[in-house]
Amino acid sequence: MLSETSSTGLATLAAADFAERLAAREPVPGGGGAAALVGALGAALASMVANYTVDKPRYAAVEADVRHALAQAERIRHELLVLVDEDARAYGLVSAAYALPREDPARADAVEAALHEAALPPYRTMVSCARALMALEELGQKGSRMLLSDVACGAHLCRAAMEASSVNVFVNTASMRDRARAAELERECDALLCEWVPRARKLSAAMTAKVRRES
Repeated sequence: MLSETSSTGLATLAAADFAERLAAREPVPGGGGAAALVGALGAALASMVANYTVDKPRYAAVEADVRHALAQAERIRHELLVLVDEDARAYGLVSAAYALPREDPARADAVEAALHEAALPPYRTMVSCARALMALEELGQKGSRMLLSDVACGAHLCRAAMEASSVNVFVNTASMRDRARAAELERECDALLCEWVPRARKLSAAMTAKVRRES
């Protein structure tokens, strides 16, 4: 099993190296880190669309809005890359807590605290993906018409990252003793899913329809 220190820097790995680590019989990176990385790719596509739009005379009227979307997308991309490693760090806390002797009176509280900590990176990934989708929605309206397919791809990736992250929240809340805290986190996740999964699907479908009409 990887130590907590050896899990750091996952987001800096080359794509092939990350995929190889993900495929290995090792606990990190796992689904939570993969979801955060997918979300970062979705945000990166938003940045790409914005970068192709700024400084174009055709889009001068929306330049300020596009630059704002670009700044947002870049912040979100960096947040999500940090969350790749935060997810691995949180897994290390859970693993260490469960490794405590069962007769240790501190074990139950340590496990509870670690489970709550482990639920936070995937929850934050969901929040970041919702914000990335908001930027993609704006770019779908104001970004370069040549990159509508990239808006659609970004929406697909952010939706997938959000749904995958929700599972990684629920796998931790399911084992928490504090059912009130667990239920609160689950409600917040459900609210994000209920609002943003349909919006992401609507956006990707709209962009795909425009691509097919304009191709």
